[in-house]
Amino acid sequence: MHLVIDSSGLSFVGEGEWAAAKHGARGKRGWRKLHLGVDAAGVIVAQTLTDGNADDATAGIQLIDEVTDDIERITADAAYDTLAFYDAAAVRGADVVVPPTRNAAVSQRRKSRWVARDRTVRRVKELGRRRWKRDSGYYRQARVENAFFRYKTIIGSRLRARDGRAQAVEALLACNVLNRMTEIAPPDSFPVRV
Repeated sequence: MHLVIDSSGLSFVGEGEWAAAKHGARGKRGWRKLHLGVDAAGVIVAQTLTDGNADDATAGIQLIDEVTDDIERITADAAYDTLAFYDAAAVRGADVVVPPTRNAAVSQRRKSRWVARDRTVRRVKELGRRRWKRDSGYYRQARVENAFFRYKTIIGSRLRARDGRAQAVEALLACNVLNRMTEIAPPDSFPVRV
């Protein structure tokens, strides 16, 4: 399986904010992060909902653990460029396609746990970021972006539940609905000519 991971924000009105808005005061809006893992076909195979300030790489590790199939490759954006994320992928025997952060440097240790990342940093410096993305297949990241587009177009960009556990169930049900819709009637893709 080629697992593609990313996150996006969903807004909600919390319990305290909801009560304030209901009784006339101006309520604050909060937000949560929905983290998705999709396969090469764009089917959501893993999901988790976290607080808005949660670390993407930590949630990404949870997504990797959630997948039961063999994972050949994991693609994610630079927010997942951490040692723990690379370690979690290595445990599953997966190659990692994550662009290093802009200020990334090759590790100075001889027996570095960053071997795969060091290889990527060298390759980006050699080819340039844009060419590395093309050559590595990083643009498959669009699969998860399409999943978020489907989610926010069909389900919406906000959570209706006010309780954290209910919000997690809401997000899970929404992902299951999207998968079922894709299973029943896969979307037709065709080039748009302007």
